[in-house]
Amino acid sequence: MTATVPEHGIRLGLRANLAQFTLLVAVNALVGGMLGQERVVLPLLAADVFHLSAYTASLTYIAAFGATKAITNFFAGTLCDRYGRKPVLVAGWLIALPVPLLLIWAPAWSWVVAANVLLGMNQGLTWSTTVIMKIDLAGPARRGLAMGFNEAAGYVALAATAMATGAIAARAGLRPEPFLLGIAYAALGLGLSLLVVRETRGHARLEAADHPSPAGSDHHEHLTTARIAWITSVRDKALSAASQAGMVNNLNDALAWGVFPLLFAAHGLSVARIGILGALYPAVWGFGQLLTGWWSDRVGRKHLITAGMLIQAAAIALVALGTTFPLWATAQILLGVGTALVYPTLLAVIGDVAHPAWRARAVGVYRLWRDGGFAVGALLAGILADAYGLTTAVWTVAALTAVSGLVVATRMYETHPRP
Repeated sequence: MTATVPEHGIRLGLRANLAQFTLLVAVNALVGGMLGQERVVLPLLAADVFHLSAYTASLTYIAAFGATKAITNFFAGTLCDRYGRKPVLVAGWLIALPVPLLLIWAPAWSWVVAANVLLGMNQGLTWSTTVIMKIDLAGPARRGLAMGFNEAAGYVALAATAMATGAIAARAGLRPEPFLLGIAYAALGLGLSLLVVRETRGHARLEAADHPSPAGSDHHEHLTTARIAWITSVRDKALSAASQAGMVNNLNDALAWGVFPLLFAAHGLSVARIGILGALYPAVWGFGQLLTGWWSDRVGRKHLITAGMLIQAAAIALVALGTTFPLWATAQILLGVGTALVYPTLLAVIGDVAHPAWRARAVGVYRLWRDGGFAVGALLAGILADAYGLTTAVWTVAALTAVSGLVVATRMYETHPRP
């Protein structure tokens, strides 16, 4: 955790920035909680309150969320470079304020879809910005560890909120009580971001000054956003492999969010038990990242990502095979392990390869691809489930995940070689 000391007192490193780093971990926990309020309740709300029988229609809220978040991610990086990190973070929390109210009062499904458009904007701005700010503060030596803490905070909070809302819904009904947590999260997130969080763009400028680049190279600070999108999406083998793996990973998450609760309910599981399963996977995912982010700093990125995608594929296949709570719980644990190996490590790859001068925009492009997986997954799973049944949709996603892992194994180069 070596700190670099520049003029004006700005220093790089986790130890040197521990207070702000810890604060941003807490803020990202609130970001994850905003998403967790929906994980168990909304799929059941679609079926029980709005009586949506077609899976494609009932999953429109995930497609709206994913498409909006993906696009917002893309612009969040550019906005962070242009205006600074803190204003973007505050704007994201302002957008979050109406979300739980719309979910509570929604008289029609279109209101739920509209709430998820706003939630996608909130998540795109706030989660992208906390990622960028932690990368700024940590510097290059502990980037994987920093991403592990960031993603762990978000997904542990998501899991805890999913379990809490499932328990609340089982006792008090699907509305309004489960969404009162969202109101508290949004208010607290806005207050902390506005009053306590400090700007970190100066840290990125310091790191950029320590990484001079040859004139005309791909690390030149005046690269256009279009050029950065091309490098991240296609040209660079590690960045492009990470982008496709991120997209498939969140395609899996869309399946777990929108289809798994319906599959479990179709086999007669209670709301409370569905809530436990819905929380188990992100809980293992969240806590696991505390280890896997650090581990990728020790052993490198590529093999962890490959193994994680293949473990996810096996876990999803186990869900398709299962019919009992213990087997599904085992599958959820495995899915969490696989995702924990992948999630912070992919972000660390982007931080490894992208130059600090254009890293925020590269993160935005990567997250455009990654969170586009929500929209693709919701549409794909809905269409397949309507045409061939829920189990066929699950098997298809398992196969796609295995293929994605093989793409990483053959295309990605190691971006953080073991010393």
